[in-house]
Amino acid sequence: MENEVKEPAPKYNYVSPEEYLEMERSSQEKHEYYKGEVYLMSGASPAHNDVAYNINRLIAPAVHGKGCKLYGSDFRIHIPENFLFTYPDFSIVCGKALTSDIYTDNLTNPSVIIEILSKSTKNYDRGMKFALYRSIKTLQEYILIDSTSVTVETYTRQNDDSWLLKEFKQLSNSFTISVIGVTLSLQDIYEDVNFD
Repeated sequence: MENEVKEPAPKYNYVSPEEYLEMERSSQEKHEYYKGEVYLMSGASPAHNDVAYNINRLIAPAVHGKGCKLYGSDFRIHIPENFLFTYPDFSIVCGKALTSDIYTDNLTNPSVIIEILSKSTKNYDRGMKFALYRSIKTLQEYILIDSTSVTVETYTRQNDDSWLLKEFKQLSNSFTISVIGVTLSLQDIYEDVNFD
């Protein structure tokens, strides 16, 4: 599922986290929650799904046996520091997956988050959403993979809590997810992807 948040109009009036989770657990659709507002998430394009398929087939076997797991977009993340509940395209957890004390079906300790960008989500994923993700103390790497062009951006947390950006725009490029020690080529990530 593509993480497209319908901005700026929320689908619902103010709701509490408890009300959101009660609704979300019985909903056929996914919604993001931020400070009392609930936003409907839309479906994904064929290119987004093709990129997601490639990411899954490349990373899942690579993390096996390393004490880490790759989770898809059905595992909701909760950031208690800023009240965000969201569904990243992928998250990687090394060690035990932790959930918030109150909301036991919400991941709180991803080491890596991967978002697949679309035309409608790229500004949000690079801006406000990344600002919110930076509150996650365990997060070491944030990776953005464009589904509309050959572009990968990696953000790596530095010792002083700043983030180092690297961009990759050629199919011949590759980058390493340091947390799991896996190098991915853009050629493999974009295999059989037809851009809209």
